[in-house]
Amino acid sequence: MTFQLQLLFFSGALLSFLTNSASLDTLVVDQEIRDNETIVSSNEMYEMGFFSPGNSKYQYVGIWYNKISPQTVVWVANRETPVTSSSSVFSVNSNGTLLILNGNNNSLIWSSNYSLSVSNVNIVAKLLDSGNFVVKDNSDEDFIWQSFDYPGDTFLAGMKVGKDLVTGRYWSVRSWKSLDDPSPGLYEFKIDTNGYPQYYIRRGSVVEIRFGPWNGVRFIGYPSKTNSLYTYEFVFNQEEVYGKYELLNSSFITRLYLSPEGNGMRLNWNPNQGWIPYLGITIDMCTQYGFCGAFGSCNVFNSPACSCMYGFEPRQPDEWKAGNWSGGCQRKEALKCGNEDGFRKLSGVKLPDTQHSWYNVNMSLVECEEQCKKNCSCTAYANLDIRKGGSGCLLWLDDLIDIRENDVNQDLFVRIANSESSVTSKESGFKKKKVFKVVLAPIICMVLVGLALAVYGWKKKRSRTQRQSNLLNSLSEDHPGGVRNKDAELPFFSFSDISKLTNNFSVDNKLGQGGFGPVYKGVMDNGREIAVKRLSDHSAQGLDEFKNEVRCIHKLQHRNLVKILGFCDEKNEVMLIYEYMPNRSLDTIIFDESKSSVLDWSHRLGIVNGIARGLLYLHQDSHLRIIHRDLKAANILLDSDMNPKISDFGLARIFEGCETGANTKNVVGTYGYIPPEYALHGVFSVKSDVFSFGVLVLEIISGKRNQLIFSQQHTDNLLGHAWRLFKDDKSLQLVAASSCDSCISSEVLRSIHIGLLCVQNHAEDRPTMSSVVLMLGNDGILPQPKPPAFFTEGDLDPCTSSTTTTMSVNDVTMSLTGR
Repeated sequence: MTFQLQLLFFSGALLSFLTNSASLDTLVVDQEIRDNETIVSSNEMYEMGFFSPGNSKYQYVGIWYNKISPQTVVWVANRETPVTSSSSVFSVNSNGTLLILNGNNNSLIWSSNYSLSVSNVNIVAKLLDSGNFVVKDNSDEDFIWQSFDYPGDTFLAGMKVGKDLVTGRYWSVRSWKSLDDPSPGLYEFKIDTNGYPQYYIRRGSVVEIRFGPWNGVRFIGYPSKTNSLYTYEFVFNQEEVYGKYELLNSSFITRLYLSPEGNGMRLNWNPNQGWIPYLGITIDMCTQYGFCGAFGSCNVFNSPACSCMYGFEPRQPDEWKAGNWSGGCQRKEALKCGNEDGFRKLSGVKLPDTQHSWYNVNMSLVECEEQCKKNCSCTAYANLDIRKGGSGCLLWLDDLIDIRENDVNQDLFVRIANSESSVTSKESGFKKKKVFKVVLAPIICMVLVGLALAVYGWKKKRSRTQRQSNLLNSLSEDHPGGVRNKDAELPFFSFSDISKLTNNFSVDNKLGQGGFGPVYKGVMDNGREIAVKRLSDHSAQGLDEFKNEVRCIHKLQHRNLVKILGFCDEKNEVMLIYEYMPNRSLDTIIFDESKSSVLDWSHRLGIVNGIARGLLYLHQDSHLRIIHRDLKAANILLDSDMNPKISDFGLARIFEGCETGANTKNVVGTYGYIPPEYALHGVFSVKSDVFSFGVLVLEIISGKRNQLIFSQQHTDNLLGHAWRLFKDDKSLQLVAASSCDSCISSEVLRSIHIGLLCVQNHAEDRPTMSSVVLMLGNDGILPQPKPPAFFTEGDLDPCTSSTTTTMSVNDVTMSLTGR
C-alpha cells in the first residue's frame, strides 16, 4: 500500500472515530473525556461530561438532559471536589474505577472508590437511557458500579431511595448547597428504619418534614394525585427497603427534585413552558414536623390550627393560648392499662411518627387492638395496609407526634381512659368540628353580625364622659385609685409606681413619641425592663384608642406580637405598660444608613417572615379576627435577637364571626401604607393589612421609605420603582447596600416578587396572609403581579403634570376624610 493510501486510510478511520465519539454512550478502558467532550445515551435523553453550574468558576463531571435548555443537571460525580483546571480528564480503568485526573500532572481529583481485585480489559462505563451511569463487564449485564447508588438532588425513574439492610448503605437525595454549588447542602430526603419505615426531609439532624409510613397506596404525608404517567412501588423485605417509581411512557420527562431551600417537588417538562410543578409539598404551618407537639393534631383550615385530641388537654395552657403549641397535650385522666382502657377512632389523619413503633404484617385489626391492650406502653394502633378492607398491625409505643388532618382514607385508634370513652368512641374526634362548621357556624355568624351592629349603634350614642366611665369600670374594680381588674387579666399599676419606675418620667428615660403620646423606659424591682406609653393631653388618639388597644392585644399571645403587661388610669393619667424591646422600632434601623448595617440579609428575611406570621395569627389563627389598619415600620418593634413584634393596636378593628372587612367614613392610617380602596372609598379588610405588609417588605429589602421619589423621569414611589426594576429583570438593584454581600439572590428575588403581589391595586388580586406565609416558605412558581397601586405607567411630563406637594408625614398616623 502506498504512503498516500495509508495516510488516507488512517485519516478516514480517525475521522470516523471522532465523528462516532460525539454520539457514543460508552467509555472503554483508558478512554478519556476532556472539557467540551461528552457522551450521550442511546435514546439521546441524557448527556454526560464536564460542566460549570450557574455562575461557578469550577467544573464538575455530571449528567444532564441532552435537549433541554437551560441545562438541567440530574447527577454530579465530584460534588465535593470541584475541578479547577480545564485540562482535567475523566476515564475508567481496567479495575472498574472511575477517575477524574488533572491533565497536567495526572494527580487524582476524584474517584468512585471502587476497584475490582483483578483487572479486566472488557470493563466499560455506559450512560443508560434511564440516566444511570454504570460500570460493567461488556460481556455481562450485571453492574459493578452505578450512579443510581449515589443520588444527588434529583430522584429519577428507576432510582431507589431507601436502605440496603445488609450493607447499611442509604440511597438518599441530598440538595445542592446553592444553584452555583452542587456540594451536599443542608437538606436530605431519606428513609428512617427506626420502627416502621418512613421518609423524612431533614435539615442536618433536624426533621423538617415527615412523609409518614407506606399504607399500601402511598406515603400518608405525601400529596396524592391520580396520574397515568408513572407507577410507584415500595419494597420492604429482609435485604432492603426502598421506594421507586417507573414511567409508563419512556418519552415522558419528569423528575423529583430537592431544592437548596429544602423544598421537594415533582417537575414535568413541557417544551413550551419549561419545568412545570406537577406535585409538590404544601408548605404551611402543619407541614412543620411536630408543630402541635405530642397528642396534638394540626389542621390548617382551623383557627387555631392546633387542637388536642379527644381525652387530652394542653400541657402548658398559657403557652398554648399564646400560639406556641410545641409543648403539646397531656391526658386528662391517666390510663389504667389492660381492658379497662378504651380506644377512640380518628379518621382521615396522617399517622403519627413511627420511630417508636411495632408492626406485624399478618395481624387483623381485631388482633391488633388486643395486642395494644396487652402492652401498657401502647398508645395507639392502626392497619399497616388500607387496601381490601385493611390488613397488618402497627402499634405506637410512645407519645403520638406529628398528626395532621387530611383527606387520606386512614383510621387511627387512640388509647384513652375508659371514663373518656362513650357509645360513639369509635367515631372521629374531628367530626363534631365538621358538623359545627357546616351546620351551626353560619347561624352563629348571622347572630354575631346582628349583635355587632347593635353594639356599634349603642356605642355611637354614648358621650365621651360615659365612654370613659365605662372604660374604667371595665378595666378596674370600683375602688379609689383603681386596682387589678376583677379577673386579674390585666394588672393595674399605680401612677406613683410608674413614676418611680421611669425616674419620674425623666427625659433620659424617654424612648420616643407616637400618636398616642410619649413612651418611657422603666425598670421594675425584679430588674425587668418595661416600656410605658403615656396618653398625651394633645394626642390625636384618646380613650377609645386606649380601650381598643387593651381589647385587641391583652388576650392575644403570639411570639410576633408585643406583649402588654398592665395599665394605669389614675390622676387623669392613662398609661399602658409593655414588654421592653431593646432594639426599638424597625424604622429607626432600616432607614438609618449607619444603623442598618446590623441587619444582614438573614435578619431582614427573618423580620419579614416574623411579621407575616404575626399578621396570619391576627387574621386567622387567633380567637378574634383583627385588622391592624396601621401596620408600618414604626409599629414593628425588635427584641434583643431582632425578632419582630407587631405593636400599636389603637386603630385596629376586631371582627367576630364571618366578617372580614367594613366601610368607614373615618379613614385612619399612615400615608404610604394605606391601600387605594381604603384611602379613596373607606373600604378596609384583611387585604388592607396585606397591602401594608407588601410596602413593609419592599422597605425592609431596600432600606428606603415608600414616600420617596426615586426618579427624575418618573413620579415613582418605592412601589413604582420596584415594579419597573421587576419588569426589567433588575430587581436585585433594589437591595440595600448594607445587605448586598450577605443576600441570597433567589431569596431576595422571591421576596420582592411576593411584596409586589401584596401591593397590587385591586384588593381581590392580593394574596391572603396564609398564602403569603406559604409562598415565603417554599420556592414554588409564583403568579405574575399586576402593576402596584398608585403607579402611573407613563413618564413624567413637566408640561402636563400637576404640581406635587411633598408633606413630611413619614412617622405620623393620620386621620383622613373618607369620600
